[in-house]
Amino acid sequence: MPASLYNVAFGCADAYGLARFWSEVVGHPLDEEDRPGDPVAVIALPTGLHLYFENVPEPKNGKNRVHVCLRPDGPRDEEVERLRGVGATVVADRREADGTGWVVFADPEGNEFCVLRSAAERDRGEAVTCGGANSE
Repeated sequence: MPASLYNVAFGCADAYGLARFWSEVVGHPLDEEDRPGDPVAVIALPTGLHLYFENVPEPKNGKNRVHVCLRPDGPRDEEVERLRGVGATVVADRREADGTGWVVFADPEGNEFCVLRSAAERDRGEAVTCGGANSE
């Protein structure tokens, strides 16, 4: 019997602070019981998936072993600018002149994630890869 994905866990230095950033990214609130300084914070997404943030004592070292790719509801380039505005840092801009591609960001604690084209933008062009998988 297969298993269902329940959460994506982030080990971090500031669970509440990082969860607030990701709350802005995904447009959904933290759990109403989460408070600044809590060692754990959670964002429940309407899909049933949870983003789980937990304080860990060790710092992030090296490349992420799990990579999150986001598909925006609207145009990719507008989402890129919105994410810059909420504190994401561009690591690599892989956008192409023909409109394909993606942008690699880092969250405030250095966890990398990508923003792909929207479904509408993708329907107008050829799929390319992101993070080693054919997800763009």
